[in-house]
Amino acid sequence: MKRTLAVLSLLAVLGLGASARAHADIVVTGQAGRAFYRIVVPDTWNGGLVFWNHGFSLNPVGPVTDMGPLSSVQLSEGWAVAASSYRTPGWALFGSTNDLENVYRIFVAQFGTPQQVIVTGASLGGIVTAAAIEQGDLGNVTGALSLCGALAGSRNWQGALDLRLGYDVLCSTVSGAAIPGGAEGLPLGSTMTNAQLVAAVNTCFGILLPPPNRTPAQQQRLDTFLNLTKLPENFVLTVMGFGTFAMSDLVHDFAKLKRKVGTENANVVYGIPLIDAEIERVWPRPGAGQRLAENYTPTGRVGATKIVSLHTDKDGLVIVENEREYADVVPAANLTTAIAVEATASHCGFSAAETLASWEALRAWVAGSPKPTAANIQSACVVLAPTVGGPCRIDPAFVVPDMDGRIRPR
Repeated sequence: MKRTLAVLSLLAVLGLGASARAHADIVVTGQAGRAFYRIVVPDTWNGGLVFWNHGFSLNPVGPVTDMGPLSSVQLSEGWAVAASSYRTPGWALFGSTNDLENVYRIFVAQFGTPQQVIVTGASLGGIVTAAAIEQGDLGNVTGALSLCGALAGSRNWQGALDLRLGYDVLCSTVSGAAIPGGAEGLPLGSTMTNAQLVAAVNTCFGILLPPPNRTPAQQQRLDTFLNLTKLPENFVLTVMGFGTFAMSDLVHDFAKLKRKVGTENANVVYGIPLIDAEIERVWPRPGAGQRLAENYTPTGRVGATKIVSLHTDKDGLVIVENEREYADVVPAANLTTAIAVEATASHCGFSAAETLASWEALRAWVAGSPKPTAANIQSACVVLAPTVGGPCRIDPAFVVPDMDGRIRPR
């Protein structure tokens, strides 16, 4: 009986047990500098503000349409929600904190200073969130929620370099499989399309073919690539796109690395004889390595901010080891990490109940409840799943592996 009442109480708080009433939300949109913003304030504003930070995109900067997967719940709970487009596509850390500060100032000018601020984000938005906590002037930041966040920051680019140059070792001499550019991604001005990249990778690995239809040479090259990267096979095309187009944007955008390579692998031991013998050795150009690290590598200086971080265990784009890197620098009292164990590898493939349970755990924590555990979040997910949709796969016993096993240390 007590459990039934608790479930009904939680659903009522979330507005999930009955028809949601109509909201007369105030919506403010505009442009601040080179970034666009969108602010939504409910008519029953509780005095709090949630920032939503979106994921990685190479599309041109434009008006904000994405307010996050939890915005309808947050608005129903009385939170105002704000989001920025960021001033630059791609790895937006070169200015994203300033973009959020601009939105915060606009919010304060129109609605007054919020009593508290919670910063949230997914994928790239996770590291944007981490940077904003540590460097931003966003008022009273009491909490943060990261979903599949790239929380190791700029170290992820070393992994992108490894897979890009590893591909060259395996495929550059295969007819129709070579990709120009190497450590810079693509050369400046390259007209290579995504379709051409897919065709090249398929020529080398037979990645679009069922395994029985691949040639022995294709399968051998693919096996070596997977051994090097430790990635799920269904992410090969995705990560090659990142190591090619996204790397090129990072290097050649003058607002980022000023057309200099910022990654390196000069002394890396990969443990695969062919790769160790033949991979191109790269040193960062003067200033570029430091600039990349500064934009951004978390320091763990989060003050009193309470952080919940949710990840899937088999993510092939933002690997789960990001959580270990973040936990190694953030004080344990400030961070709860929850890992969903999935059957098929995905990026940010959370159920609605897993996402909502993480948010509600954070919301209770900043309101004064004890620090939540992964087990608490799993239990809340089980309560929510019949209404909002499961599954609930959070494993409280999951131990996040060390990043060195995936991205070799420099």
